[in-house]
Amino acid sequence: MRVAAPGIHGRRLLPMYDQALLFVIAMIAAMGLVMVFSATITTAELSRQTQFDSLFYFKRHLIYLGIGVLLAMCVFAVEMRTWQKAAPWIFFGGIVLLALVLIPGIGLKINGARRWIRLGVVSLQPAELMKLAVVLYAADYTVRKAAFMHSWTKGLFPLAAVIILAGSLVIVQPDLGSFAVMCAITAGILWLGGMRVRIFLGLIAPVAAVFFALIWFVPWRLQRLVTFMDPWNKPMADGYQLTHSLMAFGRGEWFGVGLGAGMEKQGYLPEAHNDFLMAVIGEELGFIGVVAVMLLFAWLIWRAFLIGRQAIALDRVYSALVAQGIGVWLGTQALVHAGVSMGALPTKGLTLPLMSFGGSALITICLTLAILLRVDFENRLLMRGKPV
Repeated sequence: MRVAAPGIHGRRLLPMYDQALLFVIAMIAAMGLVMVFSATITTAELSRQTQFDSLFYFKRHLIYLGIGVLLAMCVFAVEMRTWQKAAPWIFFGGIVLLALVLIPGIGLKINGARRWIRLGVVSLQPAELMKLAVVLYAADYTVRKAAFMHSWTKGLFPLAAVIILAGSLVIVQPDLGSFAVMCAITAGILWLGGMRVRIFLGLIAPVAAVFFALIWFVPWRLQRLVTFMDPWNKPMADGYQLTHSLMAFGRGEWFGVGLGAGMEKQGYLPEAHNDFLMAVIGEELGFIGVVAVMLLFAWLIWRAFLIGRQAIALDRVYSALVAQGIGVWLGTQALVHAGVSMGALPTKGLTLPLMSFGGSALITICLTLAILLRVDFENRLLMRGKPV
């Protein structure tokens, strides 16, 4: 059923870009910059690796954000039809990068995981770029195969095969969290693209079985699950990270201990500046701060789905699926990050989009949001009666 595009009768009053969306994106990015600074100032000041520079992580995060914004401006200028044509090639390029990561001498191994490619003084994490590639490719595939969304063999299996290939390369890094996000993106786009309910529901059992096997037959993943069930059983061993995250939230109470006054970030909570940034927010800004951050993300995700709905009303199916796929991605990752930090989900390393420290993740999210803004921009052009 067609839905009337909001604002289509007020063409002259419609601004050329979504000012509120851009403002919320800037708010999230600014909060991330502040919280990364707060989460790292003590550990950076005491670390020989950072040359005892208290602003080390802050400056790098600011540089990554600046690069992300500059690249986002370039990406915004690219038409959506170009992204659709390039989607298969972008996905293939992502597969190649994921394969290169696994080659010793090319892939960089840190803390037992081989997830990065060294590029001079910086490193690239292909799994982050692959999330965007999955959005673009799954949306393109769904549009091209719209007539076969009722079929297992012609509709589901070809896409499932290439996602499994990409997922396999991610899992052996190992990075189960990124694989889960890729699955969520694909499933969301297929559902929104019109896949029949019986076929979609038929996916649940095999996907659940795969994740069960990946956890049950890998001892350290199984141990994480056991620890999640009772982190206080071994608070100084396997449960150390989660218990300190929970203590951070407990100290924060309603309004927090104050920005910069948190204790857990001072060498107690590992990965406080990326995988557990929400715990720092909970301790320093309290329940109110956590709710404020989640509301900003909720608005951003709602807006992504609304932009997609507007695109559907304008017969721009590919753009609609890209916008809503982005919403699924950001929503899944933000919820998993928050859930892990609060002990509601088993410990898994996923950054808080646009806020956590990490060059590849931050730059990729900037590019992704630029594409979302581009979808909205083209919607507005059509609403004004101008060609895209």
